[in-house]
Amino acid sequence: MFARIAIAAFFALLLGLLPGAARADGVELAQLTTRRVDDGLELSFTTRFELGRLAEDALHKGVPLYFVAEAQVLRNRWYWRDARIATVDRTWRLAWQSLTRQYRISNGGLHQSFATLDEALSVIRGISNWHIAEPKDIEDGGSYYLEFSYKLDVTQLPRPMQIGLQSGFALSIEQKRNFAPDFTLR
Repeated sequence: MFARIAIAAFFALLLGLLPGAARADGVELAQLTTRRVDDGLELSFTTRFELGRLAEDALHKGVPLYFVAEAQVLRNRWYWRDARIATVDRTWRLAWQSLTRQYRISNGGLHQSFATLDEALSVIRGISNWHIAEPKDIEDGGSYYLEFSYKLDVTQLPRPMQIGLQSGFALSIEQKRNFAPDFTLR
């Protein structure tokens, strides 16, 4: 009898039915569009998410958070595996600067500071006109699709946090979209 209750409680905990179970904060993809321009293909996206309490606490204790957006353009082929046309990624580093009491976002060589966390997250939540493919790689008669993912990269957290707190930091979304030769998403 006790064994059945223990097993039922274990599975309920795994499924998130009991209070105290770790629940991942999700990312909602509000907008994802592609546009063909003279110099290739551009991607614009907007996400909606809130940082979990664990992630925000770690940020305020000096642990930087890394957000990664990845996009792959692939061409459908009936006779072989789909051809990978382009693969791009962009990484944002969000850090709390305790001396200046500001949030700092780094993206490559660009650094910006913000007074509030909401202002900083608004920059990380989306991008416009991101160049993802060259015009020479895209044929007008082909059938293409886009694989897109956006996540809080937990692999860049300090090792002890990766082991025990990973579920409190989970933020990710993956999307696969087809688009026609004129590059409007369906």
